[in-house]
Amino acid sequence: MGTQGTQGTQESNQQASAGGTGRRALLGAAVLGATGTVLGLSGTARAADSSRSGKGLKSLPVPTIIGHRGASGYRPEHTFGSYQLALDLGADIVEAGDLVPTKDGHLVCRHEPEIGGTTDVADHPEFAGRKTTKVLDGVSTTGWFTEDFTLAELKTLRAIERIPANRPHNTLYNGRWEIPTFEEVLKWQDEQTRKRGKQVWIYPETKHPTYFRKLGLGLEERVAKLLHKHGKDRKNSPVIVQSFEPSSIQRLNKLVDNPLVVLLSGATSRPWDFVEAGDPRTVADLVTRAGLREIAGYAQGIGPTLDLVIPKDAAGNLTTPTTLVKDAHAVGLVLHPYTMRNENPFLPTSFRKGTDADAYGDSFGAFRTYFATGIDGVFTDNPDTGVLARADFVNA
Repeated sequence: MGTQGTQGTQESNQQASAGGTGRRALLGAAVLGATGTVLGLSGTARAADSSRSGKGLKSLPVPTIIGHRGASGYRPEHTFGSYQLALDLGADIVEAGDLVPTKDGHLVCRHEPEIGGTTDVADHPEFAGRKTTKVLDGVSTTGWFTEDFTLAELKTLRAIERIPANRPHNTLYNGRWEIPTFEEVLKWQDEQTRKRGKQVWIYPETKHPTYFRKLGLGLEERVAKLLHKHGKDRKNSPVIVQSFEPSSIQRLNKLVDNPLVVLLSGATSRPWDFVEAGDPRTVADLVTRAGLREIAGYAQGIGPTLDLVIPKDAAGNLTTPTTLVKDAHAVGLVLHPYTMRNENPFLPTSFRKGTDADAYGDSFGAFRTYFATGIDGVFTDNPDTGVLARADFVNA
């Protein structure tokens, strides 16, 4: 997950209704009372929801802790080292896969198709000629792109830390792990489920789907094919699929029965598929009651930036929560906002401690504040912090 062209909230730097009803019922974190009204996150509501038996997201703790690109606060993102650690630290779900294609049509896990900042490709003289400039969702971007490499070529590269200024300790692991494929992730999920004796969940994302479809590398069909191959394309499968482009989720809604989530960037941004289609609507239009009702026709949840839940003022301090949680719950959508991180630059101003870019602030206080809005889960680079913060909140 992260910024996608004009859809972005600068998160990288700082931070067809078929089958819909059945899947939405499984996303039981949006707890509804007998009258149909949304219950607050009181201790009673949390306990009732997290104790439900059976398959589906309703069996997960609430708020759900989602390991953002694994445990990317401690290991280079989208590596098996990061994914494995996320599980070890207690994440309920691992965001294993921002999915981008290779030249020969395989899906691999990278934050963006441009891999100069997340791999050691620049150290490979044999690939120097692949460096190029492309327009990615309206933004001129220079580097190396996955669609210009075969899978075999990408497998010769190794992952590096994306934000070393904030996470110098993560650079210790530069060069240790290769780029995983989505199929490898699906097999890893099964292995970890067997080893741990409980179901492991993953949360892949289709990245820049309109861009790749124009290149003849449609993502949704490839995702659906792999999910079907591994028997994970059903409404109770432990795979949630997300995208910043609503049309990608609508397309997936016709191909698989998995729970689906629409990601939402800043209020003034426009999903890139809207830009391409000439749709003038912004995210602000999508988070109106009418917009949320429309999303609920083909998706079961939304993944808004945290600023859509609690906006910040000009100084970076939190202001008054919006009605987004209540409005989304009213139409049966769950909310998994992004992204909580421990380091000062990524926290609201009042939760920062000192000025060091890699020093931790009061992330527990920030978690507590966001949990109090009634969100159903949160993406975090630091799953252990999220698990402890949830325990504090539930037991308060």
